[in-house]
Amino acid sequence: MNPSIEAIQEQLRAEGMDGWLFYDHHRRDPLAYAILGLPESLSATRRWYYFVPAEGEPRGLAHRIEARHLDSLPGPKRLYSTWQEQHGEIKAMLGDARRVAMQHSPNCEIPYVAMVDAGTVDLVRSFGVEVLSSANLVQVFHAQLSAEQYQSHIDAGKIMDRLRREAFALIGERLRSGAAVSEFDVKQFLLKGFEQNGLITDHGPIVAVNANASDPHYEPMANRSRRIEAADLVLIDMWARSRKPQGVYYDITWTGFCGVQPPAEIQNVFEIVKGARDAGFEAVRARVDAGESPMGYEIDDIVRAHIRDAGFEKAFIHRTGHSIGASVHGTGANIDNFETHDTRRLLPNTCFSIEPGIYLPAFGIRSEFNVFLRNGSASTTGEVQTALLRFDAGI
Repeated sequence: MNPSIEAIQEQLRAEGMDGWLFYDHHRRDPLAYAILGLPESLSATRRWYYFVPAEGEPRGLAHRIEARHLDSLPGPKRLYSTWQEQHGEIKAMLGDARRVAMQHSPNCEIPYVAMVDAGTVDLVRSFGVEVLSSANLVQVFHAQLSAEQYQSHIDAGKIMDRLRREAFALIGERLRSGAAVSEFDVKQFLLKGFEQNGLITDHGPIVAVNANASDPHYEPMANRSRRIEAADLVLIDMWARSRKPQGVYYDITWTGFCGVQPPAEIQNVFEIVKGARDAGFEAVRARVDAGESPMGYEIDDIVRAHIRDAGFEKAFIHRTGHSIGASVHGTGANIDNFETHDTRRLLPNTCFSIEPGIYLPAFGIRSEFNVFLRNGSASTTGEVQTALLRFDAGI
């Protein structure tokens, strides 16, 4: 469901902005189409603009060759052909607005909303307009989940938790019987499970043994896959959603050891990662319980401090977590003060991952679960790994 113009205007006033300028060329800004509800079939070979002021009627601007592109949106539409007309019409459309949001991010701090090219930002600024980031507006109108979307996340999670249990059971059974099993075999098992249960994914999943688990984005292929053997550490990172439109991803990472007693180093690293993960979640829950809205960077700092204090700061090489929506990496606040400085607040009805990791030359461990915020509460949305999995591999 797309937001009403009135809802957008109310949020603009709350944030002290004069308006929100949407712009696209060749479908470079999928956020504009999603938020405004423009048709998927629309092909923008010429530039269009749509301005929602904080007060008054919205208005659009399109090229005469594509004169009907904005007909589904409320408000008057103007047309242009020449660049001189285009510039004059944009200036007129903005009117007296001086603080205008666009899909722009200063210093590209939030790359998920940095959709407008620098030249267009320069053009708008030339009219005496301050261009502000729409990052928080995008979060409000694109990252907050409906009840139906939240349920799609929960339903996908139940299926995926079962498939994850079955995947680790498959590894144990093969090892005990002496039958071969590889990273790629387990990946194919999971993909088949997704297909049979109506789930889709954009790529993956990750099934990684020992040193391969130290590559956070490793993915086994038919021609690049290790056999899983006794005394191996196995990491499985899997994400998928239902095929329904706007289904929401569920994204988890679990680790296991192919034997009864893991080496002390592996066990220690697992406990540190789990402790950092839980410290992050408890910080979110405490702040939300107190009626506060923490910022993404604040939670990353807490998780990272736990790993730093254990002596593994240099081995934690990515952000703590990411927003989750109809894309596995969503458009809400990320748990990040490492790759970016995300100052957006974690809003009600948003979902995100907490997934710290420690990556060493011989092995890597990551532990990931998903968190959903309601008004006044925070909860994990599926099963939570509390101990390193162990399966008897005959050793």
